[in-house]
Amino acid sequence: MVGEVARALGIVILVGGIVALGVTGRTFRRAGVSLDELVDAARRVEDGDYTTRVAEPVTRRGPLRQLVRGFNSMAARLEVEAEQRRRLLADVSHELRTPLTVIQGNIEAILDGVHEADDANLEAILDETHVLARLVDDLRTVALSESGNLPLHREPTDLSVLAAEAVSSFQPAADAADVRLEVAVGDAVPLLDVDPVRIREVFSNLVANALRHTPGGGSIDVSATTTSDGNDVEVVVRDTGSGIDPALLPHVFDRFAKAADSRGSGLGLAIARGLVEAHGGTIEVESTQAGGTQSGGTTFRFRLPIRSTAD
Repeated sequence: MVGEVARALGIVILVGGIVALGVTGRTFRRAGVSLDELVDAARRVEDGDYTTRVAEPVTRRGPLRQLVRGFNSMAARLEVEAEQRRRLLADVSHELRTPLTVIQGNIEAILDGVHEADDANLEAILDETHVLARLVDDLRTVALSESGNLPLHREPTDLSVLAAEAVSSFQPAADAADVRLEVAVGDAVPLLDVDPVRIREVFSNLVANALRHTPGGGSIDVSATTTSDGNDVEVVVRDTGSGIDPALLPHVFDRFAKAADSRGSGLGLAIARGLVEAHGGTIEVESTQAGGTQSGGTTFRFRLPIRSTAD
């Protein structure tokens, strides 16, 4: 009896071992196939094909599955970055062409004797070089902020003073356009650990954008308050302008996104977003287009985290 039990147990162990070896063999074969696919995909990525992806192994978990997911995530990021580089080169080429064409045309006209080399014509050329320089500076800021390499020089900053100084520079233009421009910062807003130069640039870009699209008799209000949870300061720039086209609204923070009749470069809002996000904040926009008896207007809101200056 004992011998029969021992033989039966031996048979069960033998069958279990064979089954285990079969399962292990299939697992190794699948792992080998996945590794072969990873090696082949890595070669394609090395050759510049960032659309390459590897099918995830059928196992629910394990280091091989994590490795495949990590590879696919890396390839996806490389694909996005490559597309961004292509779009940036196309956008830069398009935007640089206009001032360069004007400069070239004016210089050729002077050399051909069509225009005199007088102060008026030379000043026109100089103005275009200023446009070109600003465009290059703006592109550099956008590129650094999007890559996460924008240097920030943080210091304890009084937002009420910063906002007042930034907005006051637009007061003469607002007065000339018959636009009311006001600033209100809550007394409870604490000192913020931010780069004052960069945050002033955010204020300037948002107010300049509002001023371009607000007709005479309108208003622009800039305010800042501490959020109810006490974690952030929310800044609101609200205008009574013409509003943003609903088709353009989802793209207002993209590079060179602007209305057909806009006089701006299309970089101001992209810079504002990059600078706010570089400080760990967020920015959003709401807008209603004017039409018929309906008044329009746009509201930009951005939040900056409140941090202890001792951190």
